[in-house]
Amino acid sequence: MRNFLASALAALMMIAPGGAAFAQNGPLRIEITDGVIEPMPYAVPDFVPDTPAAAEIAAQLSRVIASDLTGTGLFREVPASAHISRVTDFGAPVKYADWKAVNAQALVTGGVSVQGKKLTVRFRLYDVFSDKEMGNGLQFTGTTEGWRRMAHKVSDAVYSRITGESGYFDSRVVFVSESGPKNERQKRLAIMDYDGADVKYLTSSDAIVLAPRFSPSGDRVLYTSYESGFPQIHVLDVGSVQRRVLNADEGTMSFAPRFAPDGRTVVYSLAQGGNTDLYKMDISSGRRTRLTTAPSIETAPSYSPDGSQIVFESDRSGSPQLYIMSANGGDARRISNGKGRYGTPVWSPRGDLVAFTKQSGGRFHIGVMRTDGSEERLLTASFLDEGPTWSPNGRVIMFTRETQGAGGRALLYSVDVSGRNLKPVRTPDGASDPAWSPLQK
Repeated sequence: MRNFLASALAALMMIAPGGAAFAQNGPLRIEITDGVIEPMPYAVPDFVPDTPAAAEIAAQLSRVIASDLTGTGLFREVPASAHISRVTDFGAPVKYADWKAVNAQALVTGGVSVQGKKLTVRFRLYDVFSDKEMGNGLQFTGTTEGWRRMAHKVSDAVYSRITGESGYFDSRVVFVSESGPKNERQKRLAIMDYDGADVKYLTSSDAIVLAPRFSPSGDRVLYTSYESGFPQIHVLDVGSVQRRVLNADEGTMSFAPRFAPDGRTVVYSLAQGGNTDLYKMDISSGRRTRLTTAPSIETAPSYSPDGSQIVFESDRSGSPQLYIMSANGGDARRISNGKGRYGTPVWSPRGDLVAFTKQSGGRFHIGVMRTDGSEERLLTASFLDEGPTWSPNGRVIMFTRETQGAGGRALLYSVDVSGRNLKPVRTPDGASDPAWSPLQK
């Protein structure tokens, strides 16, 4: 049975879009407030290196962990300048009174070992007010070059133990990197850590690329390329960066691809003869199946987590709206019912919500609704917000934002599913069309 700290914050995570406040003294408790969430105070002293050679990595690790946790909006770090205790021995007993005195409700300590290029990271998590450790300590092993991944793994473990949910820090985002003036914009695929660090480029800027999408295993990316002069779907291996055209039928345009949960099937839009419909393709055989036959534009398909249904965008009712149908095609039911135009739907990894782009009243919004169309909530409002993608745990949405007066430069932002904690994701250049990976193995 989880201890009180875990139960308390897990309860908080279920409150959306309401709020909670944590008691500042005495046992933790939840108080429902006017939609304001008071972040939990925590401390993460610099991890303890086993040798002087590990000191720099140890300090960097603790800073990335602090950035991960604070970045959720659910935690507030007690700064090192306020610490009374100094952790100089990973195995030493915790002086709970010293951490209570600075109101740290959770404490993360760690030890770092470096042998050549091998990196070993150990950590422990403590519930300060209960005077006890939460679970057993864990150890992660990797390389010194991959120290940031080790930090994200620790963050995921801490987040999971406190909230009861899986984390999302050890994940990546593939996106379209944009550079150059608006009338000569260069676009190429890039990949980065979820927080914008460690950017790598996957394609050149010789051809326009759009809408990258990860495979369920995170090892491949689908995207649309104009390399041939008209849109075609490419599949790229993230490790080798080798790519191939998936659908090269002459006289057709294929776009908006997305993997099925099994990783063997792709659903996409195909335009031919003046009509645009949804198709699915078996990747290994190339066998194609038509899913829709309406005389309208069907696009932006996204599978449910179990692969049984597809949500998509269609203008069959006169304006772009959201529909759900069986993964094998057939009748579709409309789920968007508000005023405005809806597009780019994406099914949540949890299966309970659909994120979407909405244009209404001269503004663009990122929103979510239940899969039956109920409980629609708009999380953002801007000159141009579009293209949502879910974090692996379904807690955060990343999207593209373009603001007036920025020369048409697009940037990435993220927002909590409750509508809180809106913030930019830093990238070297302009960025658009983000797609979040599953957690790395």
